[in-house]
Amino acid sequence: MEIRILTQKEEMLQQLEIIQQLYPDYSMEKYGTLLDDMLKVNYQQIIVTENNQTIALTGVWTGTKLWSGKYIEIDSFVVHEAFRGRKIGDILIAEVHKIAKEVCANQIVLDAFTTNFVAGKFYINHGFEPKGFHFVKTLNH
Repeated sequence: MEIRILTQKEEMLQQLEIIQQLYPDYSMEKYGTLLDDMLKVNYQQIIVTENNQTIALTGVWTGTKLWSGKYIEIDSFVVHEAFRGRKIGDILIAEVHKIAKEVCANQIVLDAFTTNFVAGKFYINHGFEPKGFHFVKTLNH
């Protein structure tokens, strides 16, 4: 297995297949448009590959907020469905921790849907704890 950090749009676009495991309706165009905006604000991806196939991916952001100071945010954490149960998620979390240490982040944060019990258990088992609510108001444009 190999771990790589992606910082260029062209490399990230090659990850559409695994991204579609989370977001099946994403086209290359939609994914690319989102990446254009995300890359402007410190976004990168961590991938795990095996035999030249991406088997796990997470996005990460570095930011600073008043309540937390400097932080790393996990975004769109996915292990390819054919490779689940092999502790590959642990590899991604370890890599996120390395980045957090490198940038002197105070916290690692993430959002997970309350209905995704598997993700909740995974994050709790890795030392994360729920600290509040993430409120969303959908705007129909």
